[in-house]
Amino acid sequence: MVDSASNTENLIQIEIFPRRLLSPETAQELLVELSKIEGITRAFVQGPRLPVTVPYGPATGQDVNHKFSDTISIGETDISLAVIVGRIRLEVLNSEIRDNIREVCERILPMGFEFREGLFLQKKQTVSDYAKRGPEADPTVLGLADPKGKVGNRICTLNPAE
Repeated sequence: MVDSASNTENLIQIEIFPRRLLSPETAQELLVELSKIEGITRAFVQGPRLPVTVPYGPATGQDVNHKFSDTISIGETDISLAVIVGRIRLEVLNSEIRDNIREVCERILPMGFEFREGLFLQKKQTVSDYAKRGPEADPTVLGLADPKGKVGNRICTLNPAE
């Protein structure tokens, strides 16, 4: 992935919306292939939240053993899934990269998918970003704040800038 701090106005945003929720194995395979494509500046994975413990009822506080609650590896980074992968949003440098991403999706997602271009990731600081990270927030994480998440939690940098 590439640093998007330079010029965020000319970047293309893409949403990959599979026709069904992805298993951890399929999500890992897709994300590994996408991480190999040069020119992706930001990636955002979205889907239904996976609780760590039972929130209410007779089993309140007990660990949830969900089949989609798994740890995936992308390169040398291990990521514990907090959601069932339902859609992936990407920010890319140009239309050539967009075409490469579509080819990867066609190869890995046999169930079909929707491939959209639009504005999916914030380009300016949101109120949640300001509250969690302050006025001098890193531009690569703008719009990626989880209002229910803890500070510094759930944002994973695959290729940090040296």
